[in-house]
Amino acid sequence: MANTLLMPKATAVWLVDNTALSFDQIAQFCSLHPLEVKAIADGESAQGIKGMDPVITGQLTRDEIARGEKDINYRLKLSEPKVRVPESKRKGPRYTPLSKRQDRPNAILWLVRNHPELKDAQISRLVGTTKSTIEQIRGRTHWNAANLVPMDPVTLGLCSQIDLDLEVQRASRGREQAQPVAGDTLLPASLTERLTPEAAKTRDEEEELDADAVFAKLSALKGKHEDDEEE
Repeated sequence: MANTLLMPKATAVWLVDNTALSFDQIAQFCSLHPLEVKAIADGESAQGIKGMDPVITGQLTRDEIARGEKDINYRLKLSEPKVRVPESKRKGPRYTPLSKRQDRPNAILWLVRNHPELKDAQISRLVGTTKSTIEQIRGRTHWNAANLVPMDPVTLGLCSQIDLDLEVQRASRGREQAQPVAGDTLLPASLTERLTPEAAKTRDEEEELDADAVFAKLSALKGKHEDDEEE
């Protein structure tokens, strides 16, 4: 966490309106240019900004303001604030611990083979590497290419499964779904029942023969049953 002044321009507006501090003192305290503070005093800048009292926020004391008003060369000191402002982090590749950096090439090889849809920037975000390293591993020109073994970066602890799934989903967005290859799926019933006239005629004849056979068998059984009753 950094001890940073909250809303410096709004604070400068308040100091200009409520204190006798010089432009240089206010500029130094608010990290502004003296000309910008002068423009605020002249009404040429920050016209829509409401002044914020740094005393209320606990970033400046009345005694500190009084010291500055008495001595034009005095530099105001920022008090311990009531609110901590987190330091802005520089965006860059994911940090990888030293103990796991040797596993990155294996993880890159795994991603290149198993998820070719991933872009170099996505792989870099997942395992914290550079584009040139990815190109070397993809082109098998890496200095240790012969000894590389594909390994899941999630298993290696280089990224989480959620991050990997998210990047894969982003890479797959907008891509056409693969069409099934002929022979991989069953034909629909509508196609299998499209018989030729000759095949349809043969099927009807077989069904007719089957029906005659069934009735003949039933008649034989009925006749046998009547003979048994007469006896």
